[in-house]
Amino acid sequence: MAKIKVGVIGCGTIANSAHIPAYLKCEDAEIKYFCDIIPERAEKAVSQYGCGIAVTDYHDVINDPEITAVSVCTPNKAHPIIAIDALRAGKHVLCEKPAARTYAEALEMQKVQHETGKTLNIGVVNRFNTAVNEIKKIISSGELGNIYHVYVSFRAQRSIPGLGGAFTTKDIAGGGVLIDWGVHYLDIVMYCTGDPNPISASGKAFSVLGCDMPNYVYEGMWAENTKDLNGTYDVDDFVTGFIRTEGPTITLNGAWAQNIGVGEAFIDFLGDKGGIRLQYGGDFTVYTTKDGKLYSYKPEYQSVNMFDNEIASFVRCTQTGEKLPSHIDTVIITAKLMQGIYDSSDSGKEVIL
Repeated sequence: MAKIKVGVIGCGTIANSAHIPAYLKCEDAEIKYFCDIIPERAEKAVSQYGCGIAVTDYHDVINDPEITAVSVCTPNKAHPIIAIDALRAGKHVLCEKPAARTYAEALEMQKVQHETGKTLNIGVVNRFNTAVNEIKKIISSGELGNIYHVYVSFRAQRSIPGLGGAFTTKDIAGGGVLIDWGVHYLDIVMYCTGDPNPISASGKAFSVLGCDMPNYVYEGMWAENTKDLNGTYDVDDFVTGFIRTEGPTITLNGAWAQNIGVGEAFIDFLGDKGGIRLQYGGDFTVYTTKDGKLYSYKPEYQSVNMFDNEIASFVRCTQTGEKLPSHIDTVIITAKLMQGIYDSSDSGKEVIL
Protein backbone atom coordinates (compact mmCIF):
# COMPACT_ATOMS: atom_id res chain seq x y z
CA MET A 1 0.00 0.00 0.00
CA ALA A 2 1.08 3.58 -0.66
CA LYS A 3 2.12 5.65 2.33
CA ILE A 4 -0.49 7.96 3.81
CA LYS A 5 0.41 11.47 4.91
CA VAL A 6 -0.52 12.43 8.45
CA GLY A 7 -0.49 15.47 10.67
CA VAL A 8 0.29 15.53 14.38
CA ILE A 9 -1.75 18.24 16.09
CA GLY A 10 -0.29 19.10 19.47
CA CYS A 11 3.43 18.52 20.00
CA GLY A 12 3.58 18.02 23.74
CA THR A 13 4.56 15.03 25.86
CA ILE A 14 2.23 12.32 24.51
CA ALA A 15 3.00 13.28 20.91
CA ASN A 16 6.77 13.12 21.42
CA SER A 17 6.80 10.05 23.64
CA ALA A 18 4.31 7.95 21.69
CA HIS A 19 2.59 9.16 18.51
CA ILE A 20 5.52 10.66 16.63
CA PRO A 21 8.00 7.80 17.25
CA ALA A 22 5.33 5.27 16.30
CA TYR A 23 4.50 7.06 13.04
CA LEU A 24 8.21 7.22 12.20
CA LYS A 25 8.42 3.44 12.63
CA CYS A 26 5.33 2.81 10.52
CA GLU A 27 6.25 1.94 6.93
CA ASP A 28 2.81 2.94 5.65
CA ALA A 29 2.78 6.53 6.95
CA GLU A 30 4.80 9.71 6.80
CA ILE A 31 4.38 12.86 8.86
CA LYS A 32 3.77 15.96 6.77
CA TYR A 33 2.82 18.41 9.54
CA PHE A 34 3.73 19.14 13.13
CA CYS A 35 1.16 21.57 14.54
CA ASP A 36 1.20 23.39 17.86
CA ILE A 37 -0.09 26.77 19.06
CA ILE A 38 3.39 27.26 20.56
CA PRO A 39 5.53 27.73 17.43
CA GLU A 40 8.74 26.58 19.11
CA ARG A 41 7.25 23.14 19.83
CA ALA A 42 6.30 22.51 16.22
CA GLU A 43 9.63 23.86 14.96
CA LYS A 44 11.53 21.70 17.45
CA ALA A 45 9.72 18.62 16.16
CA VAL A 46 10.70 19.38 12.57
CA SER A 47 14.32 19.82 13.63
CA GLN A 48 14.38 16.81 15.95
CA TYR A 49 12.74 14.32 13.60
CA GLY A 50 14.07 15.64 10.32
CA CYS A 51 10.76 15.75 8.50
CA GLY A 52 7.51 17.64 8.21
CA ILE A 53 6.36 21.25 8.19
CA ALA A 54 5.80 23.32 11.34
CA VAL A 55 2.46 25.14 11.58
CA THR A 56 0.46 26.77 14.37
CA ASP A 57 -3.07 26.55 12.92
CA TYR A 58 -4.60 23.06 12.69
CA HIS A 59 -6.77 24.22 9.80
CA ASP A 60 -3.62 24.28 7.67
CA VAL A 61 -3.34 20.54 8.33
CA ILE A 62 -6.94 19.43 7.85
CA ASN A 63 -7.46 21.59 4.74
CA ASP A 64 -4.52 20.01 2.93
CA PRO A 65 -5.94 17.47 0.43
CA GLU A 66 -2.77 15.35 0.75
CA ILE A 67 -3.47 14.62 4.41
CA THR A 68 -5.32 11.37 5.06
CA ALA A 69 -5.28 11.28 8.86
CA VAL A 70 -4.40 13.26 11.98
CA SER A 71 -3.45 12.54 15.57
CA VAL A 72 -5.03 14.95 18.05
CA CYS A 73 -2.64 15.29 21.01
CA THR A 74 -3.91 18.52 22.56
CA PRO A 75 -5.38 19.29 26.00
CA ASN A 76 -8.81 17.70 26.47
CA LYS A 77 -10.80 20.89 25.86
CA ALA A 78 -9.68 20.97 22.23
CA HIS A 79 -10.33 17.28 21.48
CA PRO A 80 -13.94 17.58 20.24
CA ILE A 81 -13.34 20.86 18.41
CA ILE A 82 -10.37 19.63 16.37
CA ALA A 83 -11.63 16.07 15.90
CA ILE A 84 -15.01 17.24 14.58
CA ASP A 85 -13.42 19.79 12.24
CA ALA A 86 -11.01 17.16 10.95
CA LEU A 87 -13.80 14.61 10.34
CA ARG A 88 -15.83 17.19 8.44
CA ALA A 89 -12.74 18.01 6.41
CA GLY A 90 -12.64 14.36 5.33
CA LYS A 91 -9.78 13.20 7.57
CA HIS A 92 -9.49 10.07 9.68
CA VAL A 93 -8.80 10.88 13.33
CA LEU A 94 -6.92 9.30 16.22
CA CYS A 95 -7.76 11.43 19.24
CA GLU A 96 -5.90 10.99 22.49
CA LYS A 97 -7.81 9.91 25.59
CA PRO A 98 -10.18 10.90 27.01
CA ALA A 99 -12.41 11.44 24.00
CA ALA A 100 -13.66 14.66 25.57
CA ARG A 101 -14.27 16.43 28.86
CA THR A 102 -17.88 15.23 29.09
CA TYR A 103 -20.08 12.44 27.80
CA ALA A 104 -22.16 15.02 25.88
CA GLU A 105 -19.07 16.18 23.98
CA ALA A 106 -18.12 12.57 23.21
CA LEU A 107 -21.64 11.94 21.87
CA GLU A 108 -21.29 14.89 19.51
CA MET A 109 -17.99 13.49 18.25
CA GLN A 110 -19.66 10.14 17.66
CA LYS A 111 -22.55 11.81 15.82
CA VAL A 112 -20.19 13.58 13.42
CA GLN A 113 -18.23 10.36 12.87
CA HIS A 114 -21.46 8.66 11.81
CA GLU A 115 -22.34 11.59 9.54
CA THR A 116 -18.96 11.66 7.79
CA GLY A 117 -18.12 7.95 7.79
CA LYS A 118 -14.49 8.73 8.57
CA THR A 119 -12.62 6.82 11.26
CA LEU A 120 -12.60 8.24 14.78
CA ASN A 121 -10.46 6.22 17.18
CA ILE A 122 -9.68 7.22 20.76
CA GLY A 123 -6.25 6.70 22.32
CA VAL A 124 -7.20 3.97 24.78
CA VAL A 125 -3.88 2.38 23.99
CA ASN A 126 -4.23 -0.56 26.37
CA ARG A 127 -6.56 -2.20 23.84
CA PHE A 128 -3.33 -2.73 21.88
CA ASN A 129 -1.37 -4.00 24.89
CA THR A 130 -0.20 -7.62 24.72
CA ALA A 131 -0.94 -8.50 28.36
CA VAL A 132 -4.41 -6.99 28.18
CA ASN A 133 -5.22 -8.96 25.05
CA GLU A 134 -3.93 -12.16 26.63
CA ILE A 135 -6.27 -11.57 29.58
CA LYS A 136 -9.16 -10.94 27.22
CA LYS A 137 -8.47 -14.30 25.54
CA ILE A 138 -8.37 -16.13 28.89
CA ILE A 139 -11.67 -14.57 29.98
CA SER A 140 -13.31 -15.31 26.62
CA SER A 141 -12.15 -18.93 26.81
CA GLY A 142 -14.14 -19.42 30.00
CA GLU A 143 -11.10 -20.35 32.10
CA LEU A 144 -12.15 -17.94 34.85
CA GLY A 145 -15.81 -18.89 34.64
CA ASN A 146 -18.32 -16.12 35.27
CA ILE A 147 -16.62 -12.77 35.92
CA TYR A 148 -18.86 -11.35 38.62
CA HIS A 149 -16.74 -8.47 39.93
CA VAL A 150 -13.71 -6.38 38.99
CA TYR A 151 -11.72 -4.28 41.46
CA VAL A 152 -9.59 -1.40 40.22
CA SER A 153 -6.92 0.52 42.16
CA PHE A 154 -4.82 3.36 40.73
CA ARG A 155 -3.35 5.22 43.67
CA ALA A 156 -0.18 7.24 44.22
CA GLN A 157 1.08 9.21 47.20
CA ARG A 158 1.48 12.68 45.69
CA SER A 159 1.56 12.69 41.89
CA ILE A 160 -0.61 15.60 40.84
CA PRO A 161 0.63 16.66 37.37
CA GLY A 162 1.31 20.26 36.42
CA LEU A 163 -0.22 21.76 39.57
CA GLY A 164 -2.25 24.85 38.72
CA GLY A 165 -1.98 24.33 34.96
CA ALA A 166 -4.13 22.63 32.31
CA PHE A 167 -4.18 19.25 34.08
CA THR A 168 -5.79 20.70 37.21
CA THR A 169 -8.20 23.13 35.53
CA LYS A 170 -11.63 21.56 35.05
CA ASP A 171 -12.57 23.82 32.15
CA ILE A 172 -9.58 22.50 30.21
CA ALA A 173 -9.21 18.90 31.43
CA GLY A 174 -12.78 18.04 32.41
CA GLY A 175 -11.62 16.37 35.61
CA GLY A 176 -8.64 15.05 37.49
CA VAL A 177 -7.44 11.58 38.39
CA LEU A 178 -10.57 9.82 37.10
CA ILE A 179 -10.47 11.30 33.62
CA ASP A 180 -6.64 11.22 33.42
CA TRP A 181 -5.77 7.81 34.90
CA GLY A 182 -9.12 6.17 35.51
CA VAL A 183 -10.09 6.27 31.84
CA HIS A 184 -7.37 3.70 31.08
CA TYR A 185 -8.31 1.36 33.93
CA LEU A 186 -12.05 1.45 33.26
CA ASP A 187 -11.45 0.94 29.56
CA ILE A 188 -9.32 -2.16 30.23
CA VAL A 189 -12.12 -3.57 32.38
CA MET A 190 -14.75 -2.93 29.73
CA TYR A 191 -12.58 -4.31 26.92
CA CYS A 192 -11.60 -7.52 28.72
CA THR A 193 -15.16 -8.25 29.85
CA GLY A 194 -16.73 -7.68 26.43
CA ASP A 195 -17.87 -4.06 26.80
CA PRO A 196 -21.02 -4.86 28.85
CA ASN A 197 -23.79 -2.26 28.91
CA PRO A 198 -23.60 -0.04 32.01
CA ILE A 199 -26.62 0.15 34.31
CA SER A 200 -25.77 2.59 37.11
CA ALA A 201 -22.92 4.40 38.84
CA SER A 202 -22.32 5.73 42.32
CA GLY A 203 -19.22 7.61 43.33
CA LYS A 204 -17.50 10.46 45.06
CA ALA A 205 -14.72 12.65 43.70
CA PHE A 206 -12.59 14.58 46.17
CA SER A 207 -10.50 17.69 45.56
CA VAL A 208 -8.40 17.83 48.71
CA LEU A 209 -4.61 17.62 48.76
CA GLY A 210 -3.84 19.99 45.92
CA CYS A 211 -6.09 22.86 46.93
CA ASP A 212 -3.45 24.65 49.03
CA MET A 213 -1.04 24.84 46.10
CA PRO A 214 1.75 26.89 47.75
CA ASN A 215 2.04 24.31 50.54
CA TYR A 216 1.62 21.15 48.47
CA VAL A 217 4.50 18.78 49.27
CA TYR A 218 5.75 16.29 46.68
CA GLU A 219 8.84 14.43 45.51
CA GLY A 220 8.26 14.67 41.77
CA MET A 221 5.71 16.17 39.44
CA TRP A 222 4.93 15.03 35.91
CA ALA A 223 4.54 18.00 33.51
CA GLU A 224 6.08 20.29 36.11
CA ASN A 225 6.93 22.70 33.29
CA THR A 226 3.20 23.56 33.21
CA LYS A 227 2.97 24.23 36.96
CA ASP A 228 1.39 27.58 37.90
CA LEU A 229 0.87 28.20 41.61
CA ASN A 230 -1.24 31.23 40.69
CA GLY A 231 -3.39 29.04 38.47
CA THR A 232 -6.41 26.83 39.10
CA TYR A 233 -6.98 23.65 41.09
CA ASP A 234 -10.60 22.50 40.85
CA VAL A 235 -10.37 18.82 39.86
CA ASP A 236 -10.43 15.49 41.69
CA ASP A 237 -7.24 14.14 43.27
CA PHE A 238 -9.10 11.13 44.76
CA VAL A 239 -12.10 9.20 43.45
CA THR A 240 -14.06 6.17 44.57
CA GLY A 241 -16.91 4.49 42.76
CA PHE A 242 -19.22 1.53 42.26
CA ILE A 243 -20.60 0.60 38.85
CA ARG A 244 -23.27 -1.93 37.88
CA THR A 245 -23.19 -3.37 34.36
CA GLU A 246 -25.01 -6.18 32.57
CA GLY A 247 -21.79 -8.11 33.19
CA PRO A 248 -19.67 -7.70 36.33
CA THR A 249 -19.94 -5.04 38.98
CA ILE A 250 -16.91 -2.74 39.25
CA THR A 251 -15.40 -0.93 42.22
CA LEU A 252 -12.58 1.57 41.96
CA ASN A 253 -10.32 3.72 44.11
CA GLY A 254 -8.03 6.22 42.41
CA ALA A 255 -5.65 8.85 43.71
CA TRP A 256 -3.34 11.36 42.11
CA ALA A 257 -2.52 12.22 45.71
CA GLN A 258 -3.05 10.44 49.02
CA ASN A 259 -1.34 10.46 52.40
CA ILE A 260 -0.36 6.81 52.08
CA GLY A 261 3.16 6.12 50.81
CA VAL A 262 2.31 2.90 49.01
CA GLY A 263 1.18 3.13 45.42
CA GLU A 264 -1.17 0.69 43.74
CA ALA A 265 -1.75 0.13 40.04
CA PHE A 266 -3.64 -3.07 39.40
CA ILE A 267 -6.91 -4.61 38.23
CA ASP A 268 -8.43 -7.76 39.78
CA PHE A 269 -10.77 -9.84 37.62
CA LEU A 270 -12.77 -12.13 39.92
CA GLY A 271 -14.42 -15.19 38.39
CA ASP A 272 -16.14 -18.20 39.97
CA LYS A 273 -13.49 -20.55 38.51
CA GLY A 274 -10.41 -18.33 38.74
CA GLY A 275 -9.10 -14.82 38.95
CA ILE A 276 -6.46 -12.56 37.44
CA ARG A 277 -4.47 -9.66 38.83
CA LEU A 278 -3.04 -7.38 36.16
CA GLN A 279 -0.25 -5.04 37.22
CA TYR A 280 -0.95 -1.97 35.10
CA GLY A 281 1.68 -1.63 32.40
CA GLY A 282 3.19 -4.97 33.38
CA ASP A 283 2.43 -8.67 33.57
CA PHE A 284 -0.38 -10.63 35.21
CA THR A 285 -0.97 -13.65 37.43
CA VAL A 286 -3.73 -16.22 37.10
CA TYR A 287 -5.18 -17.83 40.26
CA THR A 288 -7.25 -21.00 40.03
CA THR A 289 -7.82 -24.48 41.46
CA LYS A 290 -7.26 -28.02 40.16
CA ASP A 291 -7.71 -31.44 41.74
CA GLY A 292 -8.52 -29.91 45.10
CA LYS A 293 -5.42 -27.70 45.11
CA LEU A 294 -4.74 -23.99 44.72
CA TYR A 295 -2.69 -22.95 41.71
CA SER A 296 -1.24 -19.74 40.36
CA TYR A 297 0.83 -19.08 37.28
CA LYS A 298 2.31 -16.13 35.45
CA PRO A 299 2.10 -16.54 31.65
CA GLU A 300 5.10 -15.69 29.50
CA TYR A 301 4.59 -14.16 26.08
CA GLN A 302 6.32 -11.90 23.59
CA SER A 303 5.11 -8.34 23.97
CA VAL A 304 4.86 -5.62 21.36
CA ASN A 305 4.99 -1.89 22.01
CA MET A 306 1.36 -0.89 22.46
CA PHE A 307 1.78 2.59 20.97
CA ASP A 308 3.49 1.18 17.89
CA ASN A 309 0.66 -1.36 17.61
CA GLU A 310 -1.97 1.35 18.05
CA ILE A 311 -0.52 3.66 15.38
CA ALA A 312 0.12 0.83 12.89
CA SER A 313 -3.47 -0.39 13.40
CA PHE A 314 -4.83 3.13 12.95
CA VAL A 315 -2.92 3.62 9.71
CA ARG A 316 -4.08 0.23 8.48
CA CYS A 317 -7.73 0.91 9.22
CA THR A 318 -7.65 4.16 7.24
CA GLN A 319 -6.66 2.04 4.24
CA THR A 320 -8.94 -0.97 4.80
CA GLY A 321 -11.98 0.45 6.57
CA GLU A 322 -11.50 -2.00 9.45
CA LYS A 323 -13.27 -1.01 12.68
CA LEU A 324 -10.79 -1.16 15.57
CA PRO A 325 -11.58 -1.89 19.24
CA SER A 326 -10.70 1.76 19.96
CA HIS A 327 -13.47 3.12 17.70
CA ILE A 328 -15.64 5.86 19.25
CA ASP A 329 -18.69 3.57 19.09
CA THR A 330 -17.06 1.28 21.67
CA VAL A 331 -14.98 3.66 23.72
CA ILE A 332 -17.89 6.02 24.36
CA ILE A 333 -19.08 3.55 27.03
CA THR A 334 -16.11 4.53 29.19
CA ALA A 335 -17.05 8.21 28.77
CA LYS A 336 -20.55 7.35 30.03
CA LEU A 337 -19.10 5.55 33.09
CA MET A 338 -16.89 8.49 34.07
CA GLN A 339 -19.74 10.96 33.56
CA GLY A 340 -21.93 8.80 35.77
CA ILE A 341 -19.37 8.83 38.59
CA TYR A 342 -18.92 12.60 38.36
CA ASP A 343 -22.70 13.17 38.21
CA SER A 344 -23.20 10.87 41.20
CA SER A 345 -20.54 12.77 43.13
CA ASP A 346 -22.22 16.10 42.38
CA SER A 347 -25.74 14.87 43.19
CA GLY A 348 -24.87 12.69 46.17
CA LYS A 349 -26.86 9.72 44.85
CA GLU A 350 -26.66 6.80 42.45
CA VAL A 351 -27.07 7.68 38.77
CA ILE A 352 -28.94 5.47 36.32
CA LEU A 353 -26.97 5.12 33.07
